[in-house]
Amino acid sequence: MSVFGARLESVFRACFASIFAFLLFACGPATDNGPVDIAVIGGEDSLFASGVRLSPGAQHLRAASHEGLVALDQSGQVVPAIAERWIVTDDAMSYIFRLRNSSWPDEEPITAAQIRLLLQEKIRQLEGTSLGLDLAKVVEVRAMTGRVIELRLSGPMPEFLRLLAQPEMGLALRGDGIGPMAVELEEDRSIALLSMLPPENRGLPAREGWQELIRDVALQNLSARQAIDAFARGELDLLLNGSIDDFPMIELGPLSRGAVQVDPALGLFGLIVRSEAGLLAAPERREGLSMAIDREALIQPFGLGGWVSATWIVPADLFGPPAYPDNRWSSLTFEDRQRIASQRIAAWTAQSGDEPVVRVGLPKGPGGDLLFTSLARDWQAIGVRAERVGLGEGGDLELRDRLARYSSPRWFLNQLNCTIEIGLCSEEADALVRESLALRDPAAKQALLFEAHQVLTEAEVFIPFGVPVRWSLVRGSLDGYQANPWGLHPLPALAEPTT
Repeated sequence: MSVFGARLESVFRACFASIFAFLLFACGPATDNGPVDIAVIGGEDSLFASGVRLSPGAQHLRAASHEGLVALDQSGQVVPAIAERWIVTDDAMSYIFRLRNSSWPDEEPITAAQIRLLLQEKIRQLEGTSLGLDLAKVVEVRAMTGRVIELRLSGPMPEFLRLLAQPEMGLALRGDGIGPMAVELEEDRSIALLSMLPPENRGLPAREGWQELIRDVALQNLSARQAIDAFARGELDLLLNGSIDDFPMIELGPLSRGAVQVDPALGLFGLIVRSEAGLLAAPERREGLSMAIDREALIQPFGLGGWVSATWIVPADLFGPPAYPDNRWSSLTFEDRQRIASQRIAAWTAQSGDEPVVRVGLPKGPGGDLLFTSLARDWQAIGVRAERVGLGEGGDLELRDRLARYSSPRWFLNQLNCTIEIGLCSEEADALVRESLALRDPAAKQALLFEAHQVLTEAEVFIPFGVPVRWSLVRGSLDGYQANPWGLHPLPALAEPTT
């Protein structure tokens, strides 16, 4: 984990230990002998999404039922999966994996030749997504022997294993994954029932009585309101994927039986620029809107003490030694920033004769209400009127709330790549990132990524707020849960014995 991630983890843990000290842990699980009942906040259908663009619920389901070469444990660290071990060559450009001696669900042995074809197809399917851009360093996948496979990179990538551990990298042969959990659907297809496969099917020694040590998992998607109420009634052991939009709902329910856990998240949380017309045509006016936001006041209504604000796209310490100060406008007071922004808006209004209005796309929950109130207040102070619309409803600016896959500047830069087509972008920045892929010298690579970040910053394609917010409600008797920066909480770990 980067210095940035470690700092967030300590801050969030200290903060929420005091804020939610009044919340009591439950004496036992929601059901003593039944499955671990888990809800992921999201639309019902998205739990069973297929393809390569997965909702958080589908990510958890995919990770449990379709292993890749490696996986993430409950702390977010990389652990073996289909590959039982691996080595990295001295030049850090080749990863060689030895596959475990196991079979697909139809008992056909897993071979390196199969895994090679499946990985190549997976990488092809991911083209056109940000995860596909993250995988751009893979130049060759080679089956070396029956159980040994090599992935060759164009240049070193310290976080490559974490990328391979993403749920979207789970593999299947003829539609069947290899666990570690098997999935059945309830008749109405609203709940996925997951059961652990026998140890020998997971590349482990056979063990008598293993079923007695494991619980099944019942996974479903619910709306935030439904999930919070179900947890308060004792019907759930765990609620996952809470966001800033639902966070205010926590105070509305009787949570004496549960506790809030907040992930020390890393990622993008702010406004993408979707229009460059009128008021937003010039980068300096887009910068003015960013300068005018009081980020600490923006989050204050949520009670998220310890939350880390951001004025840069990429956190400074991800470039090794911090490449710039934490605050982009550190030499200016907030009053100075609003004055400069007001002057830029006034000059445009005088020249164009138009009213300065900006349409902001935000989620429709109580968190979106609080964000809009703060943004509208700050922009009114510089002469701009804000209008609220929903996500995907034609906003000039729209909320972007994404967790990072790995801690590198390249992940942040890839999120704003022109091929993703989410808003304004810079082909010059994209070219610099592509050029960095083949560099072996870490300092030279960092220099190119830093330059790409400068280009994107000057283009004012994104208005950062700070770190994303992801929270869970965790029953006190549930083992196997651990907050981590990636927002992924492996279901097999939650199926282990509870105290």
